[in-house]
Amino acid sequence: MSKNYYDMLGVAKGATKEDIKKAYKKLAMQYHPDRAPEEKKKEYEEKFKEFSVAAATLSDDKKRAHYDQFGSESMDQAGAHGQQGYDFSDIMSQFRGGGFGDFDGVFDSIFGGSGGRRHRRGADLLYEMEITLQEVLHGVTKSIELNKLDRCADCDGKGFTSFEKCGDCKGAGVIKRTQRTPFGIFAQTGPCGTCRGTGERGTKACSTCDGEGAVRKRKEIEVAIPAGVEDSMRLRVRGEGQMGDHGGESGDLYVEVHYKDDKFFEVDEQDVLITIPISFTQAVLGDSIEVPTLDSKADLTIPAGTHSETVFRMRGKGLPSVHGGNPGDQMVKVRIEVPKKVTKKQSELLKQFGEEKPSVGFLKKIFG
Repeated sequence: MSKNYYDMLGVAKGATKEDIKKAYKKLAMQYHPDRAPEEKKKEYEEKFKEFSVAAATLSDDKKRAHYDQFGSESMDQAGAHGQQGYDFSDIMSQFRGGGFGDFDGVFDSIFGGSGGRRHRRGADLLYEMEITLQEVLHGVTKSIELNKLDRCADCDGKGFTSFEKCGDCKGAGVIKRTQRTPFGIFAQTGPCGTCRGTGERGTKACSTCDGEGAVRKRKEIEVAIPAGVEDSMRLRVRGEGQMGDHGGESGDLYVEVHYKDDKFFEVDEQDVLITIPISFTQAVLGDSIEVPTLDSKADLTIPAGTHSETVFRMRGKGLPSVHGGNPGDQMVKVRIEVPKKVTKKQSELLKQFGEEKPSVGFLKKIFG
């Protein structure tokens, strides 16, 4: 069934784009789904989408001419501008909570009004990377490769290599429009919709990017990982995301850092934990042992009479903080290893050990 877009918006068939914009703004404020009673949210949403399609069609000269000649059904069949393909999330977010803000900017960017297209910022990218604890300790610079759209260097992202003066605005980049009202004649100046305010239009498409202004290529990017970076922390590399639309700034690259599993160490925030086996003799008699640290080795004193699973703290041997301050500690858990096999002589001596209080010399006699 054909829809009358003019009646839907409440404007005359000869309405100007400014009339359409005003009518759309009024309806949008009235029927925005966020303002609907709970029981009418679906109804408001459908109305909102319908008059958004109507405004989008009537604000574009070519679409409007097609609609005036063939009606709304022909546009739906051509896929030209039924509701399918429209993304209303941008409008919704601008109007959230009734705050319409820069309505003209939204209308022009979504529906191609007199202001032309907005320069849209490119999307951000996320890259996940694993690093070792030694790299966390000292910091590291890593090179990563991305396959992404980048601005074409041959045409500087313009899509064309030669240009001529825009015929609509005569190279000025702006167009002056006048409107007769009961209160007099009003003049309005805005960016030219044909050249998007540049004052020129392309005549020869760039052969490198086929007029797209962008090329997909592999790019090597160096990322500086600071010492003490936290697990799952995201580092931002400005301007290394996807390129923006129509000359908009590029997005950012976010590098999410993850700690690689270590063969010896576990991590608890800035502290590191390592488990070291010691013999029964070392636990009973005490000893000085050498333990690995993240970047070297260090001596640790085991006092006589140490129990298995005792944890010793080595201050300052953990990870640094990316925010500054003191480094963490290294926690050393000792685990007594019980020999699986003993000689006959050792077995007899151990029985004696269980029957009497042995001397230090006696223990050394058993275990050496």
